[in-house]
Amino acid sequence: MLDWNAIDTVFLDMDGTLLDLRFDNHFWLEHVPLRYAESRGISLAASKDDLYGRYQALMGSLQWYSVDHWSQELALDIAMLKAEVEHLIAIHPHVLAFLEALAEAGKRRVLVTNAHQKSIALKMRKTRLDGHLERIICSHDLQAAKESAEFWPRVQEIESFDSQRTLFVDDSLPVLRAARQYGFRWLLAILAPDSSQPARACEEFNAIEDFSTLLPGLAAMATLRSGLEAGIAAPPGG
Repeated sequence: MLDWNAIDTVFLDMDGTLLDLRFDNHFWLEHVPLRYAESRGISLAASKDDLYGRYQALMGSLQWYSVDHWSQELALDIAMLKAEVEHLIAIHPHVLAFLEALAEAGKRRVLVTNAHQKSIALKMRKTRLDGHLERIICSHDLQAAKESAEFWPRVQEIESFDSQRTLFVDDSLPVLRAARQYGFRWLLAILAPDSSQPARACEEFNAIEDFSTLLPGLAAMATLRSGLEAGIAAPPGG
């Protein structure tokens, strides 16, 4: 599936890829509607009907991903509401092993996310994933969502990369399509972003259910790299 000799950098999505999307789905589809209903004195059904329509109108835009936008739009403290259910934030299985295997194989690890800065801060505090990454790139800092044509050129300005030698992993097909349009050679879709839901089918991109699939190839790459470094460091024979 992947030729690790042809990959220098790995760009990784956060929600649904490294982290279980169960938190985000529960938050936006259940918790926010509940608190919105309470604040407005309306039924949960009416709340969901109102909110789901608003979500749909903005999906894929920076506003959709913005904690500040929804706090203002709904007159709710979205950051505080996220903290109420932060116990649901969880790292997907095999993610930490994968990130460490990337490091051992000499690959640069960069988080590339549409999540708002406040969401990133909460999730890094909860998971400590930032200690396993070389860089975090937030679409809100670049003023362009990953789905947009402007996003990757703006990433290139702050994180120089070769699209032919970079792997990008994401659970969103629209985001992967935008990356393919930009010229990425290596793309992987995540089939099971939400642990509470069954894995999806995907024929458009190479895809994995979890990162355990990639560990053997990375281990072989790390072993080869270690052997080469040992050979270089060894004194010449006499």
